[in-house]
Formats: sequence, C-alpha cells, structure tokens
Amino acid sequence: MLNTIRALAALILPLAIIAWLICRLPTPAFAVDQLDVLIVHGKVVDGSGGKPRIIDVGIRGDRIVFVGNATQQHLTAKRIIDASGMIVAPGFIDPHTHTLGDLSDQNRKSNLPYLMQGVTTVITGNDGESASNIGETLRKWDQQGIGTNAILLAGFGTIRSRVLGSTDAQPTAAQLDEMKALVARAMEDGAFGISTGLYYAPQSYAKTEEVIELSKVAAAKGGIYDTHMRDEGSYSIGLLGAIKETIRIGREAKIPVHISHIKALGPDVWGQSREAIDLMKKARANRIDILACQYPYNASGTSVEASLVPRWAEVGGRAELLKRIDDPQVRPRLIAEMEANLKRRGGSDSLLITQARDPTLVGKRLSVIAQAMNKPPVEATLDIIKSGGAGVASFNMSEQDVEQFMKNKLVVTCSDGSAGHPRKYGTFPKKLRTYVFNRKLISLPFFVRNSTALTAQWFHIPERGLIREGYFADVVVFDPKTVTDRATYEQPELLATGMLYVIVNGRLAVDNGAHTRVLAGRALRKQPETAAPHVDLF
Repeated sequence: MLNTIRALAALILPLAIIAWLICRLPTPAFAVDQLDVLIVHGKVVDGSGGKPRIIDVGIRGDRIVFVGNATQQHLTAKRIIDASGMIVAPGFIDPHTHTLGDLSDQNRKSNLPYLMQGVTTVITGNDGESASNIGETLRKWDQQGIGTNAILLAGFGTIRSRVLGSTDAQPTAAQLDEMKALVARAMEDGAFGISTGLYYAPQSYAKTEEVIELSKVAAAKGGIYDTHMRDEGSYSIGLLGAIKETIRIGREAKIPVHISHIKALGPDVWGQSREAIDLMKKARANRIDILACQYPYNASGTSVEASLVPRWAEVGGRAELLKRIDDPQVRPRLIAEMEANLKRRGGSDSLLITQARDPTLVGKRLSVIAQAMNKPPVEATLDIIKSGGAGVASFNMSEQDVEQFMKNKLVVTCSDGSAGHPRKYGTFPKKLRTYVFNRKLISLPFFVRNSTALTAQWFHIPERGLIREGYFADVVVFDPKTVTDRATYEQPELLATGMLYVIVNGRLAVDNGAHTRVLAGRALRKQPETAAPHVDLF
C-alpha cells in the first residue's frame, strides 16, 4: 500500500508543478478570436479631460472591452487599425441638431454630414419642434436603420400648437392638462426631455408659468429642459433676462436646463458673454443644473421672418401675417418694428440668403437684393416673405464673445445644423482645426471632453462618451494634421475631411475616410438611471 502511495505521489507531483507553472504564465485577457477590432498605437484622448495616452483600444461586438497594452496581453483581432500619429477619441455627441427629417428619409438616414465630422450620436427635436409621435418615430428608425445614434426631445411648440394652434391664447386648465398629458406620453415613449423655442411664434406667446408646468412633467420622468431662449439679443427681455428666465424654469420645475447655441446676438448685447457665464456659474452654485452648447461660427441661421418680423404680426400663422403686410393700417407699424429688428441684427449687410423659393436670391446679402429691387431693405424683405420666405445666415456675433463662451467648461459643442449653413457639415472639425490646433484657444482634451463625455453625462446618456471598458464602442480615429471643415457659406454642403475611422456601436461606418454605408446607429430611448460608473467632469 505504501509503495502504491509513493508511486502516485511521484506521478502527481510533477503534474502539479506543471499546472502551477502554467498558472504563472501571462495569459491574454480575451481569447484571440474574441476581439473584432483592435486600434493600436493611437494617442487616446478618452473624454475625461485627462492627458492623451499612447494605448490600444479593443472592441468586441458593440462594446469597448480592452484599453491598455495589447502587445503585453498578446491580443489580436479580426481587424487591426494602426493609429500611429492619429488621435483616438470617443465619438462626438451633438446635443442640438435638426436631423429629424434626415434620419426619417430613406435617402438621408445615414446622417453622412455628421458621420464625416466624427459625430456618432445626435439629439434632435430641439427648438420646440419635434416629432408628433415620439414612439412611432423611434420605432421607424429601429426598422429602417440609421447611420448615427439618435435621441428625441418632446417639442413644446409641437405640443402647444396641437392644443392651441397658432394663436396667442393662454391655455385653460383643461388645455394645460392636455399638454401635460402629451409631455408625459412623449417621455414614456422614450423622449429624453422637453425642448422649447420661446423666441419663435407661437411658443413666444407662452408665459413662463406655462413652460414651468410642462417642464415639471418631464422632470418627474427624469428628463431635461432644452431651450432656444426667449431672447438672445435685445428683442424682448434681453439675453441676460432670458438666461434668468431659463434658470427660474430649472429652479421651479426642478429640472436640469440646457441653453442651446448660447450667443450674444447683435451689437446691442456684444460683450455680455462674461455676464451670461457668471449667471450660469451662480445658478450652479445654487444647485441649478445648467449647461449650454455653442457652434463655432459668428453667423446664426434662421429665416427672414424669425429675424425681422415682430411676433405679434405672426399671431394666427402665415395667412394672417400676409394680411397684415397688405393692411395699410398695420403696415407702417410693421415696417417700423422690422427696421428696429434689422438694426439689432447689424443692418441689411449682415443677412445672407441661404435658401429661397426664388433661387436667384441665394448667396446674396439683403443689402444687395434691396438695391437691385430699388427698395428699402425691409420693403424688400416683405416682398421675399410674400413670395415664400427665405432662410438666412445672420452675421451678428462678435468673435470675442464666441471665444469667451467656447473656453468655459460649462459650454459644450453643438451644431444647430440646418440647410444652407456650413455648421451642419463642419462644426466639430472646424472647432478642432481653428480653435484647438491653429489658435490654441482650448486644448485637445478640453475639446474632446466638451464634445463627448460631458454631454453624455449631462443628458444622462448611459455608457457613451468615454473610451472606457464596458462602454459602447462609439470611437473616432482622426488625423490631427488633416482634420478640417470644408463647408462654407457659399458651399455649405461640403463634407469634412480627416475623420479616417468612425465606429458606431462597434461597426465601421467610416473606413479609411470612406463611408461604408453601414447603418450602425440606434434609436436611443430614455431609460431609468443605470449603475454605470459616474465621472464628475466638473
């Protein structure tokens, strides 16, 4: 018996030693065939605001599963991207776009203007204009496929118009309840919050109290409040007054507030950017959760009606406006107030026609058009409105204010992308090229943080916006030497260049600078708060 035990021990001991040695050997974190994409040798700017690091990023399925040294871990993958000399960052998140129509259109659903900027997630339904049925729109996107991830907001203007029409009437208790029910339904269907465009008719006719009541409904569902404020210049309550109104809405509705495309619009308010930022800082000190976004251009984009026509003239809609234009009793007052608004904009040379039913107007300044018509600028504008209206780029911001807003940590990047304005095709690369690499106004980590993780954190978009293990694989690889915008006011639809690889949910949507036609985006719905790691970016 003793001899048998000795024989077994002699056999088992070497096996045990071999097993122990095997356990001591380094092993790969994942099996070789588990990685789909491995990005190596890139300078990773992870979105947290920290310094760039030369590390590798591994993707499996729709997730980032490895961040570190792939060589040490003996990792490989089905597709290896050599990012030597390149920047690797989270996909950009744009919190203010007008992509609802693009994403719902069979020919534009790839969202190419944004993909080529490195944008992997867009928020739409801003300015109070949204889909009338949030759930139906999200389901359509699921079925047809979309090129980027997309989030919907419930538009206050859409909801108010459904209940009250284009009038300036104030809602009855029953009508207010009806609007609140529509907000609740939108939130239940997946909206991330409520948006307003209080500058625009008919939303401009709403009192602050009405907006607060609807915002309370969104707040109860964990939503946010996004606004094109009642004033960005000196049209009504002024830029600073509008910020104070926004803060009041946040305080009384107990809802996070987001000021879309913050700006100081027009000579009357140039230089007020510092005071605007101070108001935001004080609000945060008083526990109001506030953020703003900005596009890197000194021209806004809107319509000639919104730019110059006073809101009282739009009560009842376009048909009523046309009647007022031709009413000899009303026309003198209308012209006088439009002339005052034109002065606020900086004069007729500040307005460039970007879209019009009459194509001969496109690309011309209002001053040139008025001269050709042999009419004063406002009279020429009324003719344009009567013939179908026009879109304009309004050059009404000072570069000093643009830069003051941009370098503040409470201001993230957004495009407000609309047809006829280069911001739809160029916002993120322009900010990179002009303000990071050329002027060095802001650092690369600051830019990435304020274009990814901060936006995701503030809007409660779970597990996106960071290069981090476990997060969704929305990743961009771009060349710092060549990344740039190409769109101009004369040619606003030129695609940006330099985004060599754009990965959406783990799939290559842009491969070596070329669109793959892959529809890897997802319709994102508001979910209960997750237990994802929190990163405090303030």
